[in-house]
Amino acid sequence: MKRKIFEFQKTDKKSLILGSIVATILAITPYLFYLYESVPSTKVWNTFLFTYDSRGYDNANIVMWLVTGKAIPLLLLILWFFTCRHWWYHVLLVPIAMYLYQMISIFNEDLSYVDQFQLMHLLPIMAVVIPSIYLIRAKMFDKLNTANKSLEELEQEFMMKPKNMWEKIKQYF
Repeated sequence: MKRKIFEFQKTDKKSLILGSIVATILAITPYLFYLYESVPSTKVWNTFLFTYDSRGYDNANIVMWLVTGKAIPLLLLILWFFTCRHWWYHVLLVPIAMYLYQMISIFNEDLSYVDQFQLMHLLPIMAVVIPSIYLIRAKMFDKLNTANKSLEELEQEFMMKPKNMWEKIKQYF
């Protein structure tokens, strides 16, 4: 019996650097979340870069707590979107749009509008993404029933593989 020797795939320097950056971002997310604790509990927050006045809120610390509570999941979803290789990854655009809308609404001066009408603003995105995913799924199951391919082979067939990050961004516009 012949023993199979595993060969390691060659990884280029660019993918090694990009993977290291993604891994570092994932590893420091708990620290990024607690950055709000360094913001003072005052209405006006002065730094050497900018001055922030929390008009609608009484406290800049509360605003930054809200921002980090929305920004960290948004960051993780964006990383997941750009690194996901499954056929359904476009569905991630819905929670990305939701968190992005919530981030924008935090800085709205009128507090009565925060998180109220976000579903109405997400409807156009959901109206495009959900039927598209359903059509891809229907095509996959149609091919699965008419061909002798496995689900993994069909996922590979429907998978988009741009060569770099810029091409991946360009495919959406």
